[in-house]
Amino acid sequence: MKSRRSFLKSGSLAVAGTALFSKQLFAAANAKHITGLQLYSVRAEMMKDAAGTLKALSAMGYKYVEHANYMGRKFYKYSATDFKKLLDDLGLKMPSGHTVLSKRHWDTAKNDFTDDWKYTVEDAATVGQEYVISPWLEDEYRKTSDALKAYMEVFNKCGELCKSHGMKYGYHNHDFEFRDKLDGVLIYDIILNYTNPDLVIQQFDIGNPFGVGCNPLDVLKKYPGRFASMHVKDEIKAAGDKGEMEGGYESAVLGKGVVGVKEVVDYAKKHGGTRHFIIEQESYQGQAPLDSVKEDVQVMKGWGY
Repeated sequence: MKSRRSFLKSGSLAVAGTALFSKQLFAAANAKHITGLQLYSVRAEMMKDAAGTLKALSAMGYKYVEHANYMGRKFYKYSATDFKKLLDDLGLKMPSGHTVLSKRHWDTAKNDFTDDWKYTVEDAATVGQEYVISPWLEDEYRKTSDALKAYMEVFNKCGELCKSHGMKYGYHNHDFEFRDKLDGVLIYDIILNYTNPDLVIQQFDIGNPFGVGCNPLDVLKKYPGRFASMHVKDEIKAAGDKGEMEGGYESAVLGKGVVGVKEVVDYAKKHGGTRHFIIEQESYQGQAPLDSVKEDVQVMKGWGY
């Protein structure tokens, strides 16, 4: 395996060549694929009654969930051990979760992560996660190309930390990564080109960047094998053009929007290296969130996932 230094010197995955991913693509194409739910889709319900909401999701046929609430070493107010037991009792697994890696988690003077972040990784391992995913990139690291490239080294170091616990680190996109450029290069291209795929996976949210003109198939084709996880999300025009992201779009039940979700997930399964297909819906067009995610999982089952 290339050292991180030699990998970063290459500057581009294109230079590394498709051979770097041939084995990964073959393995992913033949690996078990899972369908899960990002619990932000039912965020109010989870905060009100986590156990009852998880029970309802299990009854719908969900087997996998992804958390969006970890604070003070608690998942939805449960310790890691207790939350793992709750999931186990309901026949659920949590292979990934979202916790923002921020400036306060990296001690520049010590060139090491703070205890707070180390606890985050430890607790993720306790609940059985495969991936520790950060769903945000602070503004400070988006101001210059050099600042972002330097921070990608912290991403790689986090990958090493996660690896020591049997996991990988991951990053989840929004829309600015596909809109904003530094020295003429899209932020997303810098992220992909300066993170080591052996240590850092990408969770590609296919709905978030739709409003800034991003075609998810183009991204998958540009970086084959880089997307171990995907947020499966459809988009429609929001009432009054006040959407979740730029462009006035909001998420909707799968198959009812304009993203062309089935074509995207089928391509990702074959060529994207994608094993985890995580449903996320943040808007509901007047429908109850639990009813929406029930429809979502039924659509995915109908598509063979």
